[in-house]
Amino acid sequence: MSRAGKYPVSLKDGVTAAFVDGAIVIKGPKGELKVPVDTKNAGLVDVKIEGAQVVVTPKDDKDKTSRAMWGTMTRNIRSAVEGVTTGFAKEMYMKGVGYKASVSGNKLVLVAGYSHDVIMEIPAGLTVEMGGAPTEFTIKGIDKCLVGLFADKIHKVRKADPYKGKGIFYKGETIRHKEGKKK
Repeated sequence: MSRAGKYPVSLKDGVTAAFVDGAIVIKGPKGELKVPVDTKNAGLVDVKIEGAQVVVTPKDDKDKTSRAMWGTMTRNIRSAVEGVTTGFAKEMYMKGVGYKASVSGNKLVLVAGYSHDVIMEIPAGLTVEMGGAPTEFTIKGIDKCLVGLFADKIHKVRKADPYKGKGIFYKGETIRHKEGKKK
């Protein structure tokens, strides 16, 4: 039994849900998100909107993939409701000599120890806000998946080095420092 799926998703004040073209459209104060309903897997789950709740149930309780999609769909809908009400954010920082970040228009410019600046296009629906220092920035948006994917793309520009302790980090991320070569 899915622990994530057995509880219905409650819609907060100012949030509406509707079926449009095989997807659930969640509208809220920050925008709208579409969550595609599982149709390619022969419809493993049933999704119903009952008042101020969205209820997801598996079509076959004995089928393992049906139960897996039950929890997945519930979590996707719950994330969409949270995104259109409060939004999501990933805080990141850079550590290293000369490392810094800046935002110009819809481009994020990273100086990360390479011979050239790394220029990344900020996807539509996301914003990048600079923190107090030029090495701190926050990625904000309503789509949890999009925020996480863009943060991971930035993180891969210069992964954390366990020997020197420099790179691009998530706030709260810790790396275990390794000892260097011994003579």
